[in-house]
Amino acid sequence: MGRGAAPSASASASASTSASAALLLLLLLLRAGRPRGAELTFELPDSARQCFHEDVDRGVRFSLDYQVITGGHYDVDCYVEDPLGNTIYRETKKQYDSFTHRAEVKGVYQFCFSNEFSTFSHKTVYFDFQVGDEPPILPDMGNRVTALTQGPQASPVPRPPGALVQ
Repeated sequence: MGRGAAPSASASASASTSASAALLLLLLLLRAGRPRGAELTFELPDSARQCFHEDVDRGVRFSLDYQVITGGHYDVDCYVEDPLGNTIYRETKKQYDSFTHRAEVKGVYQFCFSNEFSTFSHKTVYFDFQVGDEPPILPDMGNRVTALTQGPQASPVPRPPGALVQ
């Protein structure tokens, strides 16, 4: 019975390297069109404020979702400032919220969580900050005809006088 020659160690290593390179390239391509962002859960001590910063280009959409996970009445103050120092979002004593904005100015945006109103209760806060638009699932999705969200109004059915309506 004849057998084929087993692949050499160098051929096997070369195939493995090629597969790794292809996988890395695929992962980079998938990541390239995606928005960037950060998720973080952090401790916010009583009477404290914690700020985060992100560079955003003009015209790019960003969103902030947050939620207090533990502590006190599960509430924090939150605000977002543009690079010029203008407050573009401010909420007080919120358990959770979402904020989306399209940057009107290029630069570093700051978002802060404050527990300065609480003198004895620290909080655990989760946030998700995303920069950029989610790419369409299908290519050329923006040029497709989509289904109506509301159909035509139905006319009432005429009923004979004295008919019971159920």
